Amino acid sequence: MSDLVLGPLLRYVDATSATVWVETADPAVVTVTAGGRHAEARTFGAHGHHYALVELTGLEPGTKTPYTVEVGGTRVWPPGDPAFADFPPSVIPTLQPGKPLRMAFGSCRVSVDHDERGNAQFGVDALRAYALFMAGITADDSPEDSERWPDLVLFLGDQVYADETSDEMREFIERRRDPEQAPWYELKDFEEYAHLYALAWRDPANRWLLSTLPSAMIFDDHDIRDDWNTSWSWRQEMESTSWWHDRVVGGLASYWIYQHLGNLGPEERAADELWRRITSYDRDADGGQELDVSDALDALADRADQHPETYRWSYSRDFDTQARLVVVDSRAARVLEPDRRSMLDEGELMWLDAQLQGDVDHLLVGTSLPFLLAPGLHHIESFSESIAEGAWGRPGKVLGERVRTAADLEHWAAFEQGFRDVAEIVVEVASGRRGRAPRTITFLSGDVHHSYVAEAWPRGGLVASRIVQAVCSPIRNPLPRGMRGFMQGASKRPAGLLGRLLSLAGRVPLEPLRWGVTQGPWFDNNLAILELGTPGLRIWWVAGKVEGRPDLPVLERVATVGPVG
Repeated sequence: MSDLVLGPLLRYVDATSATVWVETADPAVVTVTAGGRHAEARTFGAHGHHYALVELTGLEPGTKTPYTVEVGGTRVWPPGDPAFADFPPSVIPTLQPGKPLRMAFGSCRVSVDHDERGNAQFGVDALRAYALFMAGITADDSPEDSERWPDLVLFLGDQVYADETSDEMREFIERRRDPEQAPWYELKDFEEYAHLYALAWRDPANRWLLSTLPSAMIFDDHDIRDDWNTSWSWRQEMESTSWWHDRVVGGLASYWIYQHLGNLGPEERAADELWRRITSYDRDADGGQELDVSDALDALADRADQHPETYRWSYSRDFDTQARLVVVDSRAARVLEPDRRSMLDEGELMWLDAQLQGDVDHLLVGTSLPFLLAPGLHHIESFSESIAEGAWGRPGKVLGERVRTAADLEHWAAFEQGFRDVAEIVVEVASGRRGRAPRTITFLSGDVHHSYVAEAWPRGGLVASRIVQAVCSPIRNPLPRGMRGFMQGASKRPAGLLGRLLSLAGRVPLEPLRWGVTQGPWFDNNLAILELGTPGLRIWWVAGKVEGRPDLPVLERVATVGPVG
């Protein structure tokens, strides 16, 4: 596998086509063959690395077809490495129209070893436990769950941690620069991001899983840095440093290659200006040289950071009339001006408004930050924003800004106007004013390092849709035990009432929705599985449990919700 640095990752897959992503050691032609179909793509270069995205078409719906990958005419996948000997062949599982959608989701996963030391520090990797289960190497405690694999997995942020680095990542940093100088042991540039992604995706079990389970992704703060775009003062502080520019450009540039491109279907990807440049490049006319997009990619990343309205990271896709999945960027598209704050800029809100429509059975909204926090936490955050914006005069503004930054108060509740805008749209959808009302409107989120379910109701009337918030976090990075009691308390009704009184004192108006936590919180490392069917929406959370070897955890169910709707 020396020609294959990373991958293959199976990304966007529909009923008849599939996208396969790879990183190679050198410029090459990459060929993917599945059954009687094959496709190839030349690599493109970025900062000394080489990538290809191969688009395979003409596949049969509802099939699982083993596939191979060749780099420069040499077969590199399936690998001959003994570490992969127990795993079955990687397959492309195309969607079957009309079949109930099953989707895994979760967020927050650190990349450390899966031995006793790693498990003692960070717990069992739930994604890896699920991979071993899917491969048939281990079992779980719910045999009925083995009837069908998920159709895809949605990663809702913090796929990599650029600011909290592992021992291996620190060793790499020490080999290239002095960690006593800024940005210390945090990531500096694209090259370090490339190594971090390799650490995150190289483990044989997870590598096999990502080669055979289609994936969609969105970033959260740790993909760039903790508290990314919390406030205007936070951003000004970062931009005054000597290292932030290289960090954010390297982070967004690498995100475009490693995560964003594969989120898009063929039509959406073809509309991307940089991708069109890659696919239209005439290598022969350029003396046989590989296209290097480093400068153009960095310019895109810099522009997207400084002028987020110029590039959209959000995306959506339909699964027949059964479901629509809308994945929202709740980090880069923020408006942070002192006199104007919103989770989404005007263009992003208009785009989301167009996506949130009825005439589907289930509307799924993926956003890394929970739209519906526990009410107690929500009201504290909306209160902090209100006083930081001047509800209690200048002394309150200073105090509110300090508290907001120090306590990470930067969820949807801390951008109250953006929260209200989206909540009002949701009420319209649930009321049937935007086409036939879905059976469920479900927000899928991560970030908070605990999992729970909340249900919401509009103020002042009944609607046809059930409105649900489902959180799955972390996959592997547990909340410190000292914080768990606080989160438990914040989920209770008294905390919600107290928080509401506090927000009223801060002159925060009533929200269009009222809601409460109906299940949870729980704090396991886990992965959630969502399934749509005739009874409604059902979700269950699974975790890895060590019963023998620390690297061979079995799967156990943590919680089940539904059917809903």
